[in-house]
Amino acid sequence: MNHPLEISVNELVPDFPKSKASVHIGGPVAVDSLHFLHNVGDLLDNSQEVCPGVFWGGDFEKLRFLMENGVIKDNNVRFFIGYSGWTSGQLDEEFQEASWLVDTMDANYLFRVKPFVLWQTVLTNRGNTYTVIAQMPDMVSLN
Repeated sequence: MNHPLEISVNELVPDFPKSKASVHIGGPVAVDSLHFLHNVGDLLDNSQEVCPGVFWGGDFEKLRFLMENGVIKDNNVRFFIGYSGWTSGQLDEEFQEASWLVDTMDANYLFRVKPFVLWQTVLTNRGNTYTVIAQMPDMVSLN
């Protein structure tokens, strides 16, 4: 969600309606696939709610139609190239090792916060020690 690419969805799907919706790195698996998250699950058949206010996938042709007609706006959808995946048990092990910071997902993070400040925003909202971590540069060697 916080790694946008400098490519438009129109470059990936040439006959897609003109859109400024962001395209992000989804992960290293199946980088020849396009996925999308959105906040209009009530408009797209076959959408799956992944957390309150955030839906994955759905009827791509209907998405295309609704975006072309201005019903769904660019800020309602985020596109992703590829996805992340784990082997059986791998993610559980990473949680046990405290390799992940788990927090409640707020749809506003995805649809309202700019990708380049997303990580800092989430950590700052947690407060305390996380506020300090939020200020660290991506390259820790710069500290």
